[in-house]
Amino acid sequence: MNTKLLKKLLTDLSKGEVNVDSALTQLRTLPFEELEFATVDSHRSLRRGFPEVIYGEGKSALQIREIARRMIALEENVLITRLEAKKAAALKKHFPKAVYCKDARIFFIKTHKVEICGRGKVLVITAGTSDIPVAEEAALTAEYMGNKVERLFDVGVAGLHRLLGKKDKILSANVLIVVAGMEGALPSVVSGLVARPVIAVPTSIGYGANLGGLTTLMAMLTSCSSGISVVNIDNGFGAAYAATLINRD
Repeated sequence: MNTKLLKKLLTDLSKGEVNVDSALTQLRTLPFEELEFATVDSHRSLRRGFPEVIYGEGKSALQIREIARRMIALEENVLITRLEAKKAAALKKHFPKAVYCKDARIFFIKTHKVEICGRGKVLVITAGTSDIPVAEEAALTAEYMGNKVERLFDVGVAGLHRLLGKKDKILSANVLIVVAGMEGALPSVVSGLVARPVIAVPTSIGYGANLGGLTTLMAMLTSCSSGISVVNIDNGFGAAYAATLINRD
């Protein structure tokens, strides 16, 4: 149950349009709802402003489907991350209007319009084209959470003029998510140009000494540009969630 539905229920109750027993029935599963394999946090929207997100890896299509159904019954939009194409195809049979992005591995079931709640624009920047799947996870998550999102791809430090040529777009953003692999230098450069929050996302893109993104992560954590926030390797979703909290009205 989200804030809008709860306000409507309380208003209807105060007007006598809903009786106490009916209201109690609707509130009975407010904190959480137990399934055989999951405990659905139906209180998440009230606490954090956005419903529980389903992490697709490690769950069967059946498990995901049943969790999604419970969330849909609560009139929540359903966001599923890290969902492989085979599971997405199985879920599409039950949720034909859902949207799936294969590169980002994002599956979205819309039960109501996504309201723009951000104060400004979230800009998602990548160092290279190979970083786009992680960046798209961030961009789509931010959009589904109610942000205006723009993208700026393949402007890494190997050709810094590409980034500087988009300075107006960079300076107009309220929050910037910077996605990079290799040595992870791009967030430091971007942060040095702006007076806005920069969220750095290390990716696992790179040759051997990149160590699957560990080198990139360490470089971002030790940036000489103050104020950069760093999320986990390949965690575009986490970056988008943080950006949403920063950007929220």
